[in-house]
Amino acid sequence: MTQRLDRIDLLRAAAMLWMTAYHFCFDLDFFGLIQQDFYRDPFWTWQRTAIVSLFLFTAGLSQAVALHQGQPLARFWRRWLQVAGAALLVTAGSLLVFPKSFIYFGVLHGIAVMLILARVTAGWGAWRWPLGALLIALPLVAPAAMAAWPTLDIFNARWLNWLGFISRKPITEDYVPLLPWLGVVWWGMAAGQWMLQHRPCWRGVGDGAATGARRSLVTLGRWSLSYYLLHQPVLMGLIWLATRVL
Repeated sequence: MTQRLDRIDLLRAAAMLWMTAYHFCFDLDFFGLIQQDFYRDPFWTWQRTAIVSLFLFTAGLSQAVALHQGQPLARFWRRWLQVAGAALLVTAGSLLVFPKSFIYFGVLHGIAVMLILARVTAGWGAWRWPLGALLIALPLVAPAAMAAWPTLDIFNARWLNWLGFISRKPITEDYVPLLPWLGVVWWGMAAGQWMLQHRPCWRGVGDGAATGARRSLVTLGRWSLSYYLLHQPVLMGLIWLATRVL
């Protein structure tokens, strides 16, 4: 049986709290209570990049630990089905709220695909560092490549833009394609495997004695998928209610 490591759950909880603060501000803008440009203002776009990076890096760390502990395929696929099902729920919910920019390949969709690729590439070891860097760099050259070879523009089509080799960002509320984000997952896996091999004390703790704020954060990190699905409906509902009452 695989064992959760508190330190990874703490990192995931930090990403979730940061995401909640970001989405709270986004929702305030959505209801017209503040005026911000979440799609172009670097203050917000860089925060989104950092939050997604932290989520996917911890996903890579988790996969490294799961592989190290010999996670059975049945357990892997059970978790994968939960992530994939949650991704479909996100698509359905976003169709209701944002019909013109619904989420068809957001963070959960990306994670569902990346989990499989992470499992398939489990034996690649330190090669994930340079290969991850390559995947992160490829989107930077896509616009120039498409300008030189116009036939490559086909990668901007919706049925291929989930790969991430694009020159035009699609109109969608959340977009986490394989490029560059699989590179971040691979870096997380490489870092996790290095730590497990060279810094075994980092395995830290699934320490039942921890109490207080730390234990609360660990619990939050362990229920990340449920929290992710529920936090936006709750936030939007509370803000909507406040606008009616106050």
